[in-house]
Amino acid sequence: MPVANVKPVLLRRGLYAITNGPRADLMAAVESALRGGAAMLQYRDKSSDTMRRHSEVRGLRELCRGHGAALIVNDDIELAAACAADGVHLGEQDESIARARARLGEAAIVGVSCYASLERARAAAAAGADYLAFGAFFVSPTKPAAARASVDLLRAAKSFGLPLVAIGGITPDNAAPLIAAGADFVAAVSGVFGASDPESAARGYAECFFDANRSG
Repeated sequence: MPVANVKPVLLRRGLYAITNGPRADLMAAVESALRGGAAMLQYRDKSSDTMRRHSEVRGLRELCRGHGAALIVNDDIELAAACAADGVHLGEQDESIARARARLGEAAIVGVSCYASLERARAAAAAGADYLAFGAFFVSPTKPAAARASVDLLRAAKSFGLPLVAIGGITPDNAAPLIAAGADFVAAVSGVFGASDPESAARGYAECFFDANRSG
């Protein structure tokens, strides 16, 4: 994969943990996941409590920096800007990559959900996305009605030269074929933050990449 234009933090392959807030123990759960080896963290909170959300993102930013992980805000460009997060993740109904880039700057990470569409991925790459996310690859407890993506999508998307994220029902037991097909990150919500021990759960995902490196 060409890496000349890939932001350095995205060269750290591994677990992309996505929060399932609001939850009272958010900071403790995230710190556990980071200790377990999460390489990126996405703050996903659809609530309307602006003050709490700003406070949480600022706190998570410091936690992530202490572990060398990137903090991405789901959907909300203004929240990412106000709290100096590392970037934003955009879905199909969210604002444009151009808008995110204009507000957050060239150094920010702008990721895009491509679902099961190679054409959407091609358009996102052309528009300046920093990573492309595909899924769901398996039945997802977070989004059970999500369209299913094929492993072949990952193989085809490698030609765009951007880091690839696989999401949707992924566990340490089924992640290996996705990593072999080109996933640089595997994303998990309930697989990490629904676990009784997020640190151990995160470590299970991170070890999938150690195994891939050894076998490669």
